[in-house]
Order: sequence, then structure tokens, then C-alpha cells
Amino acid sequence: MVQAVNSRKTNPEPQVNTDKHRSKRIRIIRVHLCSSLAILLLSASSLAQVQPVTTQNLPAQEIHPNDLVGVSVYGEPELTRTVRVGADGTIRLPMLKEKIKADGLMPEELEQAIVRALKTQEILTHPFVTVTVAEYHSLPPISVAGAVRIPITFQPVEKKITLLEAITRAGGLSPEAGSEILVTSPLSPAGAGTQATNAVSLVRRVQVKSLIDAADPDSNILLEGGEEIRVPELGKVYVVGNVKNPGAFPVQDTSGTSILKVLALTQGLTPYATHEAFIYRREAGAASKNEIPVDLKKIMDRKSPDVPLMANDVLYIPDAHKRRATTSALEKAFLFGGIAVSALIYAMVR
Repeated sequence: MVQAVNSRKTNPEPQVNTDKHRSKRIRIIRVHLCSSLAILLLSASSLAQVQPVTTQNLPAQEIHPNDLVGVSVYGEPELTRTVRVGADGTIRLPMLKEKIKADGLMPEELEQAIVRALKTQEILTHPFVTVTVAEYHSLPPISVAGAVRIPITFQPVEKKITLLEAITRAGGLSPEAGSEILVTSPLSPAGAGTQATNAVSLVRRVQVKSLIDAADPDSNILLEGGEEIRVPELGKVYVVGNVKNPGAFPVQDTSGTSILKVLALTQGLTPYATHEAFIYRREAGAASKNEIPVDLKKIMDRKSPDVPLMANDVLYIPDAHKRRATTSALEKAFLFGGIAVSALIYAMVR
């Protein structure tokens, strides 16, 4: 009995030792976890510093003043950054005593120049440098507006792009596009001391047919930056009055739009249209529209030439009131006569 009691008293001692070992292992695991987490955070911050803040990597071309370049030095976050080329064509990096010339260099050439500077000034022995271009500001932006699918303002990456390429970037012409494209190009000021507000511009008109249909190379002009491309919408001819389908109709070609063609679009005249029509046209610089009478019957009978219409013309075909009144009187007479005959026949049948 005494031995059994003693054995019960000595059993808890191994349990106490096990708890001590378990708590010790937990502390060790916690220390390892904290160390691992600290290493991960330091690595993430180092990687974040190594990567330059660049929005995009544009195609490589010569670097010029005001361009934005991203410089990445592997393993050196304090040297990795995004810098803008100064007006003098140079960039400055930390720890470098002198500026580095970037104007006129390709990104690969600028990488070599930075490597040489780091070695010459004994900052790094074997630097690994990468240069990317985030923004090109050497060429002024080009804007495309008007009757295009996606109006856009973009900065040309290439030195020169064509008019057709600029319109393609805007998604192409919309169905409402007119027959010509207006290209406004900025010109240099008259004198060296002339302000930019006094600079003149050149407006060129390009026919859509010659640019797209005929593929005329002279119409596909080169753009050098700063141009404004405007595509006016189609002009319209408005037809009102005694036609079957009045409305506004687009004018694809001003030289080929006439009264007969527009009447065909309206599905023809109504029975009570007059023999005379009127064109209301606003001349350039005029405050009001002019009224131009047209002998519609002679045109329809091919006794008079067709009359051309211009964009924004209003073609009005009046109502023949006398003919309508006469027809109405005849209809009433026929109706009254029909009723009288019907009554007479009914009386005879009875």
C-alpha cells in the first residue's frame, strides 16, 4: 500500500517537465516566425525601392529634354528612381558628383553612361543598370476630334507619323464624317522674341476620298507634333412640306446632291404638292436666309435642269390649297350623289 501511494506521488513530475519543454518550443517557434516575417518585410520594401515608378515602357528612341526616364540599379534602391531630363539635356542621380548627359542618347547608351559614371566615381564596382522611358515630351501632343469613333489626344512616339495613322488611333472615321479633314499645324513665331500667343497656324484641307479611297500619298501628310485634326460632320439637307417622308438627309457630296435625288430619298411627293418649291439658303456673311423659287413641275417633266442643293439648305414644297379644296368639294358631291342614288333605289324597291 505504501508503495502504491508513493508511485502516485511521483507521477506528476514528468508531466511538469513536459509542459516546460512544450512552452520552450513554442517560444522558439515564435522567435523564428518573427524573424522570418521581419526578413520578408525587409525584402518587400527593398524590392519596392528597386522598381522605378514608371507607368509604361515606351518604344526605344532618342532621349531629349523633358522626357521622363526610369533608372533601375540592381541591389541599390537609393539609386533606383524616376527622373526627368532637364532643359540642359542632363539627369542627376544621388551620390554622383556630376550630371550625366542624356540628350540624344538611346536608353541603352544612357545605361552605359550611368555605369561608367558609377565606376569612375568609385561608387559601385560592377553596377547593373536598366533604363526605361516612361514619357516622351520631346514632341507636342496631337489631337483628333470631330466625327471620329474615339476622340483622342496622344503624344507621338515616333519622330513623324502620318495623318492616316493618327486617324487610325482615333478608331477611324464615324459614319457621320464629312468629305474633308481639317489639319491645323502650328508654325514658329515670326521673330525670336515673339510670344507664343502671336504664333500663326496653317490649316490644310484633305479630301477623305483622296486619302482613303484613292490612297493618294500627297494627302497622307506627315505630322510633326502639335497638330489639331478636326473631322467635320456631314452636312444635311432638310426637306419639309408635301413629301411622303420629310426629314434631314446627309449630303455625302455637295456637287452630287440635287432636288431630284433628295425627293427620291423622301419617297416622292404627296398628291397635293404644288408645282413650285422653295430653297432657303443662308449665304456666307448673311444674317437671314434667301428664298429661291424653283419650278418643280418643269424639273419633274425634264424641261428644266435639276437644281443642286448645298449643305444646310431647306427645301420646302408647299401645299396646293386650291387643288385640295376642289378635290374635297368633288368628294363631297360624289358622296351626296351616292347617297341620293341609294335613297332612290331603296324607294323604288319598296
